[in-house]
Amino acid sequence: MIFHKIISTSLGIGYIGKGAGTYAAIFTCLLWYIFQTGQYEAKLAPVLITLLLTIQGIRSANEVEAIWGKDHNRVVIDEVAGMCITLLFVPVKIEYIVAGLILFRFFDIVKPLGIRKLEKWPGGWGVMADDVLAGIYSNIILQLIIFFSIF
Repeated sequence: MIFHKIISTSLGIGYIGKGAGTYAAIFTCLLWYIFQTGQYEAKLAPVLITLLLTIQGIRSANEVEAIWGKDHNRVVIDEVAGMCITLLFVPVKIEYIVAGLILFRFFDIVKPLGIRKLEKWPGGWGVMADDVLAGIYSNIILQLIIFFSIF
């Protein structure tokens, strides 16, 4: 169970309390920038890591639900996975990462366009699915920003 607590809280970030999801998203942005600075070409590693985080997030959220309840605020692995989806195939530049963070947190908090419905899915699927969709929406908007060279 300790493994699932560590994963679901993203190495303990979830224990911060209020705002833990935002801190987890910021932490993800920092790591994304540090490990991929200057790389634009689509590479397999970020895709595989994002996929593995999402799958493990589903598993760990399922496990901790038994002790913490449904979608507890300590569970922030969903924000990490959603933020990774937001940044996939996006040039690693500060302005895009900040824009991605703002977009992702908007979609994750407001939950428009069917995102809220996904929270009702059972177990870890419901925990992760809304953030996955928030990440997809954020990525689409970022791709449009890049295409039209707004920054």
